[in-house]
Amino acid sequence: MPIEITMPALSPTMEEGNLAKWHVKEGDSVSAGDIIAEIETDKATMEVEAVDEGTIAKISVDEGTQGVKVNAVIAVLLEEGEDAGAVDAAPVPKAEPEKAAPKEEPAKAETPAIDVVAEAPKAGPAPTKDGERIFASPLARRIAEQNGIDLKTISGSGPHGRIVKADVEGKSATSTAKSETTQTSTTAPMAAAMSDDKVLAFYEEGKYETLPHDGMRRAIASRLTESAQTIPSYNLTMECELDAMLKLRSEINASAPIGDDDKPAFKISVNDFIIKAMALALRDVPMANASWTSDARILHKHSDVGVAVAIPDGLITPIVCEAELKTLSAISMEMKDLAKRARDMKLAPHEFQGGSTAVSNLGMFGVANFTSIINPPQASIISIGAGEKRAVVKDGALAVATVMTATFAFDHRVIDGALGGQLGVAFKKYIENPMGMLV
Repeated sequence: MPIEITMPALSPTMEEGNLAKWHVKEGDSVSAGDIIAEIETDKATMEVEAVDEGTIAKISVDEGTQGVKVNAVIAVLLEEGEDAGAVDAAPVPKAEPEKAAPKEEPAKAETPAIDVVAEAPKAGPAPTKDGERIFASPLARRIAEQNGIDLKTISGSGPHGRIVKADVEGKSATSTAKSETTQTSTTAPMAAAMSDDKVLAFYEEGKYETLPHDGMRRAIASRLTESAQTIPSYNLTMECELDAMLKLRSEINASAPIGDDDKPAFKISVNDFIIKAMALALRDVPMANASWTSDARILHKHSDVGVAVAIPDGLITPIVCEAELKTLSAISMEMKDLAKRARDMKLAPHEFQGGSTAVSNLGMFGVANFTSIINPPQASIISIGAGEKRAVVKDGALAVATVMTATFAFDHRVIDGALGGQLGVAFKKYIENPMGMLV
């Protein structure tokens, strides 16, 4: 009987995906393991393999369709010996691209509302008696609501006395003080649930354009909102001297073997040292190498360190697994590969999901210090600022050192203040005594 090919769930949290490309067409024969399509998730592009052999009888989701729900039928496969008549005569419903909710269009002043009755007054104030309707355009109502203006106090200049945008704006201009007072008291509680229409009403039409959210932007917004609303976080800051690490880095890179292409086999970055230092600190303070669930803390056996990588109009955090066991050169080469595939949207889900902690480094932009938002289910993240020449006191004398600010964010449900302090001290020890990372 015909086999339905459905949209696969490529991660535990995936609810929908985009069908980026078909590698087959109707009538093509396929074998188990053949690549038949490419699916885009919020963070990666994955290939879909055929699990049976047969003939593609129907493609029910067009190439380029977005917002295809998990388990929705995307194609039908006929097994050997079956013909097209085996496919149900009724067409398989096609997944429709995700559509934005229709926007409320402002009514034109010269067009009367369809529910205006013939007896409505031709001019003058809108009806104000209890139970009678006030005739106003949707845009006029919206502006009046945002400015705390009672429509009963406005005379409509539109057809049949209908209140239009200009009437409300005129009223607002004559009562500026009252409007400002009302906005101050009403805007704050509205902010969290402000609708799209209300947001757009603040801006003059024609002076902006909208960029629809893609899957990645929605995922980033969802995860960070979840973090901000559900994780009781706190921050700790450590200042670390980098001179010994920078000297060791220079010596290691200078000693890198030269390959057949006349290029060094590796080039270790400051970020590679930071990844290794964080991994070793988690090994040394195992209770901080944890995640939260409602029933128990998850104590990780290895330091799986995520590293924030900027990609076009987004962010992804590929993970260096078991980083505490890897050499600096191995971490360096792995990060180069992960970063490249992240930018090409070619990471597999297991390469960017989970992890013990994360590193976010904006030092290359000259940022002195900043605080990142924890990415659940992780319970910590470290934000790295730029190394700067600063005056320090050494052995009672003033000296100059290269100093980096590292700011930790911790989930207090998992990592209490003293435990977070221990992790910060361990990290600082490895950064300032980097030979310990080579053991």
